[in-house]
Amino acid sequence: MNYNETFSSIYNVLSTLDNEGQTAQYIPELAVIDPEKFGVSLFTNEGELFSFQDAEEKFSIQSIVKVLSLVLAYRQLGVQIWDRVGVEPSGTPFNSLVQLEYEKGIPRNPFINAGAIVVADILVGALKDPEVAFLDFLHEIIGDKSVNYSEAIAKSEKEHAFRNLALVNLMKSFGNIKNDVDRVMDFYFKICSICMTTEELVKVFSFLANEGVSPITEKGIVSQRQAKRVNALMQTCGFYDESGEFAFKVGLPGQSGVGGGILAVHPGKYTIAVWSPKLNAKGNSFLGSKFLEAFTTAIGSSIF
Repeated sequence: MNYNETFSSIYNVLSTLDNEGQTAQYIPELAVIDPEKFGVSLFTNEGELFSFQDAEEKFSIQSIVKVLSLVLAYRQLGVQIWDRVGVEPSGTPFNSLVQLEYEKGIPRNPFINAGAIVVADILVGALKDPEVAFLDFLHEIIGDKSVNYSEAIAKSEKEHAFRNLALVNLMKSFGNIKNDVDRVMDFYFKICSICMTTEELVKVFSFLANEGVSPITEKGIVSQRQAKRVNALMQTCGFYDESGEFAFKVGLPGQSGVGGGILAVHPGKYTIAVWSPKLNAKGNSFLGSKFLEAFTTAIGSSIF
């Protein structure tokens, strides 16, 4: 199938709509991104890559990285990871404090900020040099070393991290953060700053569409069982308090980031990534969500 024709057709329709929302204003480095950028890539389990528009331009993947940090921590701890972070949808914004206090410092899932911070704490405790180990992990999956951190974005996030610092300190008070708070947060900001193109994203995540095995390197990244668990979490939790709507309209497991990216997986078939920086009120890419809804409808491809 020529996915590029489908991409172009959908984009031509969506480009007539008002691209609502705005870039992430609370992170200065993200606020100044050209809001009209748009890229999409799809990578099949057979190794075919399809791309459209700004698919070769790097952007900050932000919370999309939470899936990858979870995978690495899952490889380290196995099922013990679920003693410290839950697997339930939050139904609250990604940076909410309310639920966390009520549930005594155990985040609902690993994709809200509190959950991802706990995962960062796990990796800081388990790895000798977590920043290097995390990049090595990504390079292992994709088969090259083109992926890296953005020092400018990490610095920008750290300087405006008041709510995230409240989250980590609250969890520390409940005993669910084991390492030094500043060390954990420096690592968290660093991994959220990672920049990729949509082409790189679909390749890095392709193991989740292929039962845990990278179709690029043919290496097993996680077990088939673990891949199923991670995909299930993306389906129910990857879009925070908009996860149900994304499942209803798009029908694929996925994860969004406030850099404007969305990554989605069709297990057994393909991985797709869209980048459009303007966010809706829930913090997800407005045009990216619309595009994926139109795409799965046009080709009749969802997991349902």
